Amino acid sequence: MIALLGLTACNPVQNAQVSKNYTEAGTNGMGFAAMQSFGPVVTTRTQRANAETAHDFLDLEFRMESGRANPSFSRFEGPITVALKGDVPPTATAEMTRLISRFRSEAGLPISFAKPGDNPSITVEFQPRAQMARVVPMAACFVVPRVQSWAEYKAERDGPKVNWTTMTSREHVSIFVPSDAAPQEVRDCLNEETAQAMGPLNDLYRLTDSVFNDDNFNSVLTGFDMMILRLHYAPELRNGMNEAEVAKRVPAILARINPQGEGGSANFKRIAPRSWVAQVEGAFGPRGSNAQRLQAANMMLSIALAQGWQDARLGFSYYAKGRSLANSDPVQAVAALQEAARIYRAIPGAGLHVAHVDMQLAAVALAAGQSEQAIAFADRAIPAVKRAENASLLATLMLIKAEALQNEGQVAEARALRLDSLGWARYGFGSERQVRARMGEIANLGARGHRG
Repeated sequence: MIALLGLTACNPVQNAQVSKNYTEAGTNGMGFAAMQSFGPVVTTRTQRANAETAHDFLDLEFRMESGRANPSFSRFEGPITVALKGDVPPTATAEMTRLISRFRSEAGLPISFAKPGDNPSITVEFQPRAQMARVVPMAACFVVPRVQSWAEYKAERDGPKVNWTTMTSREHVSIFVPSDAAPQEVRDCLNEETAQAMGPLNDLYRLTDSVFNDDNFNSVLTGFDMMILRLHYAPELRNGMNEAEVAKRVPAILARINPQGEGGSANFKRIAPRSWVAQVEGAFGPRGSNAQRLQAANMMLSIALAQGWQDARLGFSYYAKGRSLANSDPVQAVAALQEAARIYRAIPGAGLHVAHVDMQLAAVALAAGQSEQAIAFADRAIPAVKRAENASLLATLMLIKAEALQNEGQVAEARALRLDSLGWARYGFGSERQVRARMGEIANLGARGHRG
């Protein structure tokens, strides 16, 4: 069960290993449907007050994920151009075209593809995952300043050239993405890393409606993110400004670009301490045993309670605990997950977070033989997941529901839903082998529940 529950947060989808007893029967003899894709992105405006957005903006701009201060504001000046190079995946150009269109229409950015022979502002280079992992083992994808190739990055990675905190303007940055990633992971990397190549460099766990958040629940740029980029490129700001200079100008800019955010009650939150962030990495990272992940999740929760948090970070701590307990103590896992859902439901714009919790609960219910409950959790989560364009999570929910329907004797309905899920699974997981492996994992949960 842990292999399934590990899907939804923090880790890239790995090359799933097919167990020796998994056969073609895992798809009930069905051929694979064409890969599905999403239509135009529909975003909503942030519901927070401008004063709170200003506070978030400064923490995004002048702090780094490492905890260091970033002394200077920096951005590109003039038109921004993008080039894709390396072993470019088949879906990458279309995803980048779609993203550029969004940057232009929603954030007002002068961005386009570079023409042949141009020196692009942003280079997106695709390299095999194994080669990237040998150099940066913990990163699915990442962005680096002042280099124009993978070879140059490897030569300079330990030197001052790639230090973001020394920048007062941006002329060229490179993004590195696995060439053998699933289409959804390619899209997610392009969304987050291109936004950070142009805009703020930090991630904040308190932001529920943003990709600038390492909980990885949101993977497509949101209305809040586009507003942050519009603010980042406001004409009132200049390269090289310090935090005080930017802070002085931000309120007036926000009043101009987001008038509906004026007034209202601001809820200012401090950045999470590094001790909590370290436990997040332990609870969700690819290394360590499940016992170690549970220990880290318990530490996350202890720190969150000691900090007095009532926001998404407390919800995420309960989520981590529930996820880590799912295999060893389903009863306690459900209790922790229900507490996470309660916290997320009280936060405006956190519907996707609730959906992630519901997926976990649906998987536990399926393994426990509670088919009707698994169907109810899946049905409740699917609309929010579709709006968020998370194909891997959508396919997983559809497959869980199909197994539950199968266990209820609704064989034809289960087969139809399984077939519908395959196009989304191809987008979310990539290769046919990975799709079959995920189907096998969920089928095993259903079989366990049926036996129970």
